[in-house]
Amino acid sequence: MRERLARLLPLHTVEARRLATLFAVVYFAQGMWNLPVQTMTLVLKERGLSSSGVADFFLLSTIPWVIKPLYGLLSDFVPLFGRRRQSYFLLASALASLAGFAMALSTDHGYWRLAWLYTAMGFGLAFCDVLADAIMVETGKPRGLTGVFQSMQWASISVATLAVGVLGGHLAHTRSLHLAFVVAACFPLVSFAMVLAFLREPTSRIDGAATREAFQAIRQAARHRDLWIVAGFIFCSNFNPLFGPAFLYFQTDVLRFDQRFIGVLASLTAVGSFVGAAVYAPLSRRVPLRRLIVFTIGLSAAGTLAYVFYRGPVSAVVIDALYGVVGILIQLSLLDLAAKACPKRAEGTFFALLMSVYNGSTQLSTNVGGRLYDGLGFTPLVLISTVLTALAWLLVPLVKIERIEAAARADADALTIKA
Repeated sequence: MRERLARLLPLHTVEARRLATLFAVVYFAQGMWNLPVQTMTLVLKERGLSSSGVADFFLLSTIPWVIKPLYGLLSDFVPLFGRRRQSYFLLASALASLAGFAMALSTDHGYWRLAWLYTAMGFGLAFCDVLADAIMVETGKPRGLTGVFQSMQWASISVATLAVGVLGGHLAHTRSLHLAFVVAACFPLVSFAMVLAFLREPTSRIDGAATREAFQAIRQAARHRDLWIVAGFIFCSNFNPLFGPAFLYFQTDVLRFDQRFIGVLASLTAVGSFVGAAVYAPLSRRVPLRRLIVFTIGLSAAGTLAYVFYRGPVSAVVIDALYGVVGILIQLSLLDLAAKACPKRAEGTFFALLMSVYNGSTQLSTNVGGRLYDGLGFTPLVLISTVLTALAWLLVPLVKIERIEAAARADADALTIKA
């Protein structure tokens, strides 16, 4: 059993296991940021907002997630209190927690107060996400562990989503917005403690020569066609308008699902995502990335089309659970591609850039989905989403995935020789 686990998660050093634990905790806290979403959506719905109106609210909260390259630049080149990552980590997790508790303790949950505080909480978590990803790329890419680390990160988010589904459904049913924010605000504090305990980082200072060299590398990479093709591919492959406020409106208004049952469905999706993340970890080390991406795009298109048959509790359980597996596989393959495409010496900046594209695609697609649902209904939305997902196949030949993977493998070999 131990040998099988070691093959699935080849974390053979103390440092690798320590970092994997830190990544898991940070991503769990990020997943718990979604705990108030179902309750907030219902509260805004009951105030008269349409599906597209609620989508606009959440579009505002996405702003911190689409300016992530700024956090990457800051942490890559401007050490704070002698640390490139740790000091920023502590400040960002503290901000996320304070914003959450401010919402929990507030008696005013007006639209704009709710929007700005929820966005501030997202800012803290987005900064933590960039820092965790920068460390993941720096340490995982040379060791060939980016796929494994990301599987653990997203398995952790899946566990958080499982908790969000069950607890969030109950809180939405009782409209307990204050309690939702109290619980969500606690987890950035856990990240704060874990960073203090688990992150080992040498002291650093601004090095003018090294900074100029790194910015030169950034300019060269920014002119590299492959990087922008990867960014465009990630945007298009992840653009699926089906999910978001429109989907919750359909479950609530058309299917008449109880909010607690909707929460259970979200948890089932998370269970599927956990299974998919566990499957991806060994696959990422055995199957060429191009083959994984082609296969997972097909699975994602088929999984999206299955929502045409989403008409009652039984079909909902089956389809949501299966899509949890399918959705995380395409997601992890795209993130693995992003990690392997990052240039050395500016990993935080460029991975943050690609993740901003990813997050922007996610939120923009849900915003478009809200408008399509209001204008066309659910079944046309499913069909449009399926076609958009399948169109990503046409872009695969433009992405030099084999070349990107070979370059990442060469970096790993160079580190091995140097060691």
